[in-house]
Amino acid sequence: MMNKQKKRIPSVALVLASGLIGSSAYADQNAGKFFGDFRLRYETVDQDNALRDADALTLRSRLGYKSPTWSGFSAQVEVEDSTSLIDDFSVPPAGVKTGQYSVIADPEVTEIDQAFVQYSNNIVTTKLGRQVFTLDGHRFIGHVGWRQDRQTFDGVVVSVRPSESWTTTAAYINKRNRIFAEEADIDSDDIILNVAYQTKVGKLVGYGYLLEQDENPSSELDTLGVSFTGTTLVADSKILYDVEYATQDKAGAFDTDYVKLEGGVVNAGLTAKLGVEILGSDDGQAGFSTPLATLHKFNGWSDQFLATPNAGLEDIYFKLAGSLAGGKWLAAYHDFSSDVAQAGVSDLGDEINLQYTRGINKYFSAGIKYSTYSAGDTVFGKVDTDKLWVWAGAKF
Repeated sequence: MMNKQKKRIPSVALVLASGLIGSSAYADQNAGKFFGDFRLRYETVDQDNALRDADALTLRSRLGYKSPTWSGFSAQVEVEDSTSLIDDFSVPPAGVKTGQYSVIADPEVTEIDQAFVQYSNNIVTTKLGRQVFTLDGHRFIGHVGWRQDRQTFDGVVVSVRPSESWTTTAAYINKRNRIFAEEADIDSDDIILNVAYQTKVGKLVGYGYLLEQDENPSSELDTLGVSFTGTTLVADSKILYDVEYATQDKAGAFDTDYVKLEGGVVNAGLTAKLGVEILGSDDGQAGFSTPLATLHKFNGWSDQFLATPNAGLEDIYFKLAGSLAGGKWLAAYHDFSSDVAQAGVSDLGDEINLQYTRGINKYFSAGIKYSTYSAGDTVFGKVDTDKLWVWAGAKF
């Protein structure tokens, strides 16, 4: 009975959203807003292993409608489609050409991307249904928008903001609609709690994320943490700082920790950041993990560490960003090592990331980025990997 009830959340929201949208359109043919978002992208992957090099040319299309607000209520429905024009790649979780090519995680799919009803006033915002949901830079809760089939969640999200300083967000998620099309979506019992307090010198956040997959009781993952992120002015420079600590319990069997320390400076149009991120290990048996995150954003764009090694991960990185010819550029260097040594070694390799993006006008944009990963000690099973992306986007 519980599973049947849980699976009703997105369908109930879709019915309610359709009703609100239909009544709004009946009252005023020009009410609400239609929108679209398109991205054409070429991606290539070259790895030093037995797999064939991968090539993909994919078009991601999203079309949606947002209703006007009536007594605080509104609704939104959005459809997403990803089509492959060149499909020489593998997506193992979706069963696409497994073991033939290197992985490019953009399977063909057409699905309801979002379908939710929202109520909002000056203090409370509540969303019920399938929705994009992110928190605190996507490190623990993200939409993985880099992939063509982005991640959304079925459930209810409540955000309470009684003042300019305080924000409390609570959510219950009963399905994770992941990036591998419907074949790899996960029914879940996830409870999210995030409390943020904005001070004069930065934002203090405390959180608890209690995750569990329905069909895998051993998947219980309880994370408690705190972070502080802010900026301050010193002379002509802006100083950036980001400190975070979390502890994680895996099914009552393993305990791991997470630490992030990052400092930066913005001056003369340049932004420089130096940091270390440690996803700890429990004696080499299990590593700290963030399964709902936008993982591509962290620990290098070659996606070597989407799953944290059992030995854990230490990522020391330097990033430099600026503007050029009407666009923005970014360069990053990562040095990876394990949190605990295996077979007496700990070198997990290093990586260079380069990116340039440019908005052409308010409707069109384009970009190019490249990552090159050099593997470390062979005991960790990594191989040298090069990836290149070129894309163009349009929104209306």
